[in-house]
Amino acid sequence: QVDRYLYHMRLSDDVLLGMMARFHAEMVKGLGRDTNPTATVKMLPTFVRSLPDGSEKGEFLAVDLGGSQFCAHRVKVFDDGKQSSQLESKSYPTPKEVIQGNGAELFDYVADCLLDFMETNNLKHKKLPLGFTFSFPCKQTKLEEGVLLAWTKYFKVRGVQDTDVVSSLCKALQKHKASFVPAGDVDVLALVNDTVGTMMTCGYDDQRCEVGLIIGSGTNACYMEEMRHIDLVEGDEGRMCINTEWGAFGDDGALDDLRTEFDRELDLGSLNPGKQLFEKMISSLYLGELVRLILLKMTKEGLLFNGKVSTALLTKGKIEMKHVSAMEKYKEGLGNTKEILTELNLFPSEEDCIAVQHVCTIVSFRSANLCAATLAAILTRLRENKKLLRMRTTVGIDGGLYKTHPQYAKRLHKVVRRLVPNCDVRFLLSPSGSGKGAAMVTAVAGRLAAQRKQIDATLAPFLEVKSKMRTEMEYGLKRETQGSATVKMLPTYVCGTPDGTEKGKFLALDLGGTNFRVLLVKIRSGRRRSVQMYNKIFAIPLEIMQGTGEELFDHIVQCIADFLEYMGIKGARLPLGFTFSFPCRQASIDKGTLVGWTKGFKATDCEGEDVVDMLREAIRRRNEFDLDIVAVVNDTVGTMMTCGYEDPNCEIGLIAGTGSNVCYMEDMKNIEIVEGNEGRMCINTEWGGFGDNGCIDSIRTKYDQEVDESSLNPGKQRYEKMTSGMYLGEIVRQILIDLTKQGLLFRGQISESLRRRGIFETKFLSQIESDRLALLQVRRILQQLGLDSTCEDSIIVKEVCGVVSKRAAQLCGAGLAAIVEKKRENRGVEHLQITVGVDGTLYKLHPHFSRVLHETVKELAPQCDVTFMLSEDGSGKGAALITAVAKRLHNVGQ
Repeated sequence: QVDRYLYHMRLSDDVLLGMMARFHAEMVKGLGRDTNPTATVKMLPTFVRSLPDGSEKGEFLAVDLGGSQFCAHRVKVFDDGKQSSQLESKSYPTPKEVIQGNGAELFDYVADCLLDFMETNNLKHKKLPLGFTFSFPCKQTKLEEGVLLAWTKYFKVRGVQDTDVVSSLCKALQKHKASFVPAGDVDVLALVNDTVGTMMTCGYDDQRCEVGLIIGSGTNACYMEEMRHIDLVEGDEGRMCINTEWGAFGDDGALDDLRTEFDRELDLGSLNPGKQLFEKMISSLYLGELVRLILLKMTKEGLLFNGKVSTALLTKGKIEMKHVSAMEKYKEGLGNTKEILTELNLFPSEEDCIAVQHVCTIVSFRSANLCAATLAAILTRLRENKKLLRMRTTVGIDGGLYKTHPQYAKRLHKVVRRLVPNCDVRFLLSPSGSGKGAAMVTAVAGRLAAQRKQIDATLAPFLEVKSKMRTEMEYGLKRETQGSATVKMLPTYVCGTPDGTEKGKFLALDLGGTNFRVLLVKIRSGRRRSVQMYNKIFAIPLEIMQGTGEELFDHIVQCIADFLEYMGIKGARLPLGFTFSFPCRQASIDKGTLVGWTKGFKATDCEGEDVVDMLREAIRRRNEFDLDIVAVVNDTVGTMMTCGYEDPNCEIGLIAGTGSNVCYMEDMKNIEIVEGNEGRMCINTEWGGFGDNGCIDSIRTKYDQEVDESSLNPGKQRYEKMTSGMYLGEIVRQILIDLTKQGLLFRGQISESLRRRGIFETKFLSQIESDRLALLQVRRILQQLGLDSTCEDSIIVKEVCGVVSKRAAQLCGAGLAAIVEKKRENRGVEHLQITVGVDGTLYKLHPHFSRVLHETVKELAPQCDVTFMLSEDGSGKGAALITAVAKRLHNVGQ
């Protein structure tokens, strides 16, 4: 009979799965900037960005406002390796006149209780950080600030809504300034919801805990969401705890099909009709009243108590959740039920007791079902965020209904596991509620602040590099100072990027290291736009690299002749782009005067000469073929153009390999050394020479000096010698020699191989730092170098390699941050989105270089959203594309 009567309260799994989908849609709506205003599930960012990691320590105060009792806590967190903590608490009643009075009275009462607690525990002489648990929906813009959106539960304090509750608490504490020693302040470091407090308390004991759930007089959930999904907060890195405020789910009518006549009647008689409808269906504050309304109607219809309605049954609030819980203690038979109903003057029969017990079961079971469906939606979202087929996680849980009801926990667990079979969920009861959690949030905030301080101290030298790089760039662009600038800012006369209409056959040459490449590039435009490439690689022997200029260019032309014959195109006069990866001063796109050799080249009679003329003369000397040399380009510019062909937002090129360099598109009005103010031109910074004037000597070490002094070009390219692949291995070797001399490595014995310059190639850094390599394999690599190492030696060598490569990536990132910031200022925008085309073996092959570089740019240029695009064959394809663009612009000009 009861089953038939309460048929709509029984929810099938299909209904619950549908509810999961509805709740997930509301979550997504709440996370979106445009859709949040109309979402019932507000998804409030809490600015809690990290869970406890076990390293937290210190002494904290916490206050907890949100129930019938106000609590003050003192929490000690010990960094003793055992993750232990100590909690002392005191509860104070929250009188009705306070929770339904005005804001000043409420916060004065909180301050009075806190002062009493501090006096009782002899804490008045201490200045302790305070965490404030405030269990009502607040909009936060930072961790220590929260504007109350609306009161819930039975609170109705005037003049607090739409104000910052932390400020109100601080003002109340200031009134007691004379009572506090020293300074009269309590530092409120964090404002948290009780749900967040629960998650953090449980997170201290179980680091898998990333969901907090309250099921008591109120109900709510929070969880760790990916920043990239939270439109309401700037930034997309890491995670942040979201307070769902799910009690209001259904306030827009979304749950009307699941709400019964009893739910509607209960809502109409509440303090806030039409609001917190989901909470009214599941929280303990309302379930007793729901049972009363059902029993009243059943009695009126003659289904219970012989149709006799007692005064108690007509009295609102007469049946409480504690009665429902007691009546569901099945093991105790019908005794509890009979006793409770008799107290209500209902004089039940045994059948009445069974029926009432059944009503209680259906009402509380529906609550568990509804709670399970929404929790299952959160767990599914977590699993999908992590891209896992199966997920293990922990839900921290608190609240009187969950703790005291005899069946509730078991029912909730069972339904959740049925709805999300691919989530292995552990439910962890919060041992000390939200008070300890508020202290944990404060402790984590303290840890993160200390870390931030450490990070800022670490990044300080790189901020200096960024600032000085910017200064040197400005010198390089100005006519009066360009001559003495270490960052030469060479105009490339590349004034456009590919627009997709380029087509034809082009030759490209690529000279920049020990290998020389000749390429045939076929570019197709239109809908079937594509680039096809054919190439051949030729070695450049050391005697040619360090011989005469004539010998070098004759060797280059010999390689071209071999390639043209190999491809069967010796008779064709093709346009040619020459990638020449050394600093050149250009007067036009097809003229490049070599400023100075780098990367081990020392060919005589080349510096100060036009390399295009030297190539033409060598072709004339051979007298076998003729070529139309259209453009001489730097490999960095080639990289930018290659990536620009795929992504029009690419306006910066970076090489991080044997050498190090950057180019970018600069506004003509800023380039004093070239005539004209209209349009833009690519600038080859030649940043490798940054610091040759001593401006970064403060961050150079004795190892950098030794590497510089024993190089082919002492005193030059100092920045490149700290950041490029050609030198990192040599820096490591110098450090290893020093450590060995100090007796800290290789038993103090410097082997013959370690004395050999160049023995420690940069590829060994990449191998040694590979996360996949165990120390045994690191030892094998060292043995190949003739270094007989112990396990401890291997650990130290790996650490040295890590420090050297990380510094290189950070220095490179600091320089790049200066470039992207300049681009942002050029455009006059608050936030810049830009792509950097990248090439180079160090960036491509080293296991950590690219990640550290990205992180550094993000830290030092936070207003720039930088995408890094790996160049596929940048320098060869890029030279052909520049040639094609130059031809297109030339034809337009004609």
